[in-house]
Amino acid sequence: MISMKRTLSATAIAALMATSALVMTGTPAAARMVCNPDGDCWHTDAPAPRVPGVTFNVHPDDWYFHQKWDADHHYRDYHEGRGYYKGGLWITL
Repeated sequence: MISMKRTLSATAIAALMATSALVMTGTPAAARMVCNPDGDCWHTDAPAPRVPGVTFNVHPDDWYFHQKWDADHHYRDYHEGRGYYKGGLWITL
């Protein structure tokens, strides 16, 4: 009987360690806000695009909640694919 308890305990510990290893190696979500010089800002999970002559400001995802959206700062909807907003229009790369 003691042997069975040890076997079950060892199995449970091994399963717990394997699960922990999988959880620790998972990549966390990397959502962020990206803004262009025109004041267009949007959520993305990709790095800011590299466009010659255009700079982007990158902010943490929760930055959105602390902003006042007005005539100078425009929140744009999430857009699929690689690209960026310019003057309120999505430019696909």
